[in-house]
Amino acid sequence: MSFLADKLSRIKPSPTIAVSTKAAELKAAGRDVIGLGAGEPDFDTPQHIIDAAVKAMNEGKTRYTAVAGTPELRQAICDKLKRDNELTYTPDQISVGCGGKQTIYNALMATLNDGDEVIIPAPYWVSYPDITLLAGGVPVFVDCPAESNFKMQAADLEAAITDKTKWVILNSPSNPTGAAYSRDEMKALTDVLVKYDHVHVMTDDMYELITYDDFEFVTPAQIEPKLFDRTLTLNGVSKAYSMTGWRVGYAAGPVELIKAMNKIQSQSTTHTCSIAQAAAVEALNGPHDFVAERNAVFKERRDIVVKMLNEAEGLECKTPEGAFYVYPSCAGVIGKSTPDGKAIKTDEDFVTYLLEAEGVAAVHGEAFGLSPHFRVSYATSNEALIEACTRIQRACAALK
Repeated sequence: MSFLADKLSRIKPSPTIAVSTKAAELKAAGRDVIGLGAGEPDFDTPQHIIDAAVKAMNEGKTRYTAVAGTPELRQAICDKLKRDNELTYTPDQISVGCGGKQTIYNALMATLNDGDEVIIPAPYWVSYPDITLLAGGVPVFVDCPAESNFKMQAADLEAAITDKTKWVILNSPSNPTGAAYSRDEMKALTDVLVKYDHVHVMTDDMYELITYDDFEFVTPAQIEPKLFDRTLTLNGVSKAYSMTGWRVGYAAGPVELIKAMNKIQSQSTTHTCSIAQAAAVEALNGPHDFVAERNAVFKERRDIVVKMLNEAEGLECKTPEGAFYVYPSCAGVIGKSTPDGKAIKTDEDFVTYLLEAEGVAAVHGEAFGLSPHFRVSYATSNEALIEACTRIQRACAALK
């Protein structure tokens, strides 16, 4: 009898973390590697947020907090959702977790029975299906190809709904594609969902503030109030506030669900770090001028990467509405061979070739559920991106 639980066989380690780890190992060994796998901003946490954390420590706010989060943070989240998203919540409808991933984990562990289905548009963030499987659920994937700008179409959503469907997970702007649903596109999806009372909506809005070209962000319960009591709105401070390591995510939803999520959390992490929570209060309540400044930098980087990847032989790259990723197709290089005779049969073969031949670390599309593509994070300097894309162009040109 194996000592390890059978449930572990359902899941795999995060491939995005694996790529970043591999790139770091190669750098440590002296290789010239440009990492384009990291899902975090390269900017530092703004100083006023750091100052708030220091102040909290100096004031002795270093003890246990409520499982659901401090009253100050839960109120700040309510204020943010009202101010930015036209959604009215009370603090007992808020749960704070150790990053967005834990809030998703808590929600699925608290609600899924064996065989319950979770609709996940593909490409998807790598953790959605694995957490679903760990909780005993069944991921139901809906392909969202480049032809539909990586967005789920209403007819495809409706076709995927069955009597066993419990959740639909939406992520806009998306990791890994950066695609974001317009108001009309989101309304088309919510029009379908209102017809199915047994289906709940989990919306991952983590990249809400990172959008470009005057794009207007909307979230499902904002578009369709009839879905309010069936929606779990997820967000956090990791991306827009450059606070990935602080580990603060949050969820807003029905009281019964939030209580169940807090029950799960009470037997795991208990609560998020008290100092990180104090910093998150300042992030939500404090000045936001740096967001637009940093988005301008991200947009410049996006445009550089999209242009240069589209100039590479065999690659096609869509221009995303948000986040800091692009998801180019590498269909044009599949079937070719490397200079040393290795066949490029899959997108994983291609990213392996990029790493070995040119020292560029990206993540293969199979990890996100839609091939042949690969994900590039442009959350690094313009100089590094230009050099990386030059290397990718050279690698593509060398294929036979």
